[in-house]
Amino acid sequence: MKSVDLTRSALSNTLRSKLRTALTVVAIVIGAFTLTLTSGLGAGINQTVDRVFGGFGVEDTIYVVPQMEAGAQEQDGPPEYDPEAGAEVDSGFRTGMLSATDVETIQELDHVAGVDTEVAAQLEYVQTTGGNQYQAQFEYALNDVLAEYAAGGAPDRSSMEATVPEDWLEIFGAADPEAVLGETLIVAAPNAVGQITEVEAEVVGVTQGTLAGVGFSPIPSVALAEEVAAVNADGYEGQLPESYIMAAAEIENLAENEDTVKAALAEEGLWGLTVEDQIAMFEAVIDAITWILSGFALIALLAASFGIVNTLLMSVQERTREIGLMKALGMSRAKVFTLFSMEAVLIGVMGSVAGIGLGLIAGFVTNGLLTADDGPLGGFAELSLFGLDPLAIGGIFLLILIIAFLAGTLPAARAAKKDPIEALRYE
Repeated sequence: MKSVDLTRSALSNTLRSKLRTALTVVAIVIGAFTLTLTSGLGAGINQTVDRVFGGFGVEDTIYVVPQMEAGAQEQDGPPEYDPEAGAEVDSGFRTGMLSATDVETIQELDHVAGVDTEVAAQLEYVQTTGGNQYQAQFEYALNDVLAEYAAGGAPDRSSMEATVPEDWLEIFGAADPEAVLGETLIVAAPNAVGQITEVEAEVVGVTQGTLAGVGFSPIPSVALAEEVAAVNADGYEGQLPESYIMAAAEIENLAENEDTVKAALAEEGLWGLTVEDQIAMFEAVIDAITWILSGFALIALLAASFGIVNTLLMSVQERTREIGLMKALGMSRAKVFTLFSMEAVLIGVMGSVAGIGLGLIAGFVTNGLLTADDGPLGGFAELSLFGLDPLAIGGIFLLILIIAFLAGTLPAARAAKKDPIEALRYE
């Protein structure tokens, strides 16, 4: 028999017992469906992370924060006071702060061309020109380069400007983001003894929330954040040590000097991260979750492989005389083995095509419903929960074919070994 004849015969035999074949295919469909969904979920979120963080920061920049020591929560009593360490302020993002000495150290490192700092600014409330007051806190001023804008753009760092989130349009009495630009936002900041000082800022941008958590609160200019921080510090007795949430260090030729600068920062007890480092951390977590979920799909495929073995063993038993006749007419052991192996592979093809197809349809439809403007996750700009990775889809298809082939080798080998005389006598 030629290859075409073998394929035609294998397909015909596979469809001979439709119910038994269908049940085996369904088991494969479940595994392929689950693998496709988990693969698409990982691809979609990774693509979103790349889009969101791809524009974060400026080129040749390392973001510097204090190093976090493992087990820092387990201490025997409080640590000794260090007047040079800077104030311990819990910003909700980290517990350590950079001191003025740290910033000077960063500036003095080789290959550092300049340093921008982020101060901690505490608000009491914000107020529109209509007189209504609302509770709010600033995001980091350095987040201006990470935000997605529905209108306008980032604040000028040396001007008293700010952005507002898109869901604040109502408090300005506006229906269009463009209509908010140029409005005045009054920010009220408390000092050390609770006295309130109001500072006016011009609204220059309207932000959309992103997966990175940026754009859901006002983003101040550097000048505005520093003004509010100065108000917060007013009223302290003595001199309050300068402290910063983080620093952005511009590096000369980052590609060549990145490792050198990071090592120098580590020696000073500081931690340097590039945009690529932050993306890699997010993607490592996503990939780990994807692999865990894929493990359950592989269990389903393993169970399906036993179904293939059972289906083909029953087929071999039912077709014993047919096998004997084929061998008596001159079909070789290799071709008998190939025939039954092809039946197993065809079952795998049917299951994988159906499962992958259903997985892609379910993934894209669900993603569209969840991330639509009126969907539960519509507030996240450029969010995609499901993506198409052709290499991953091809890998899933190939994996299922390999599993199906391996599952079919036992029945195929048993068929190939049958003695034609004994097989023809089988009742």
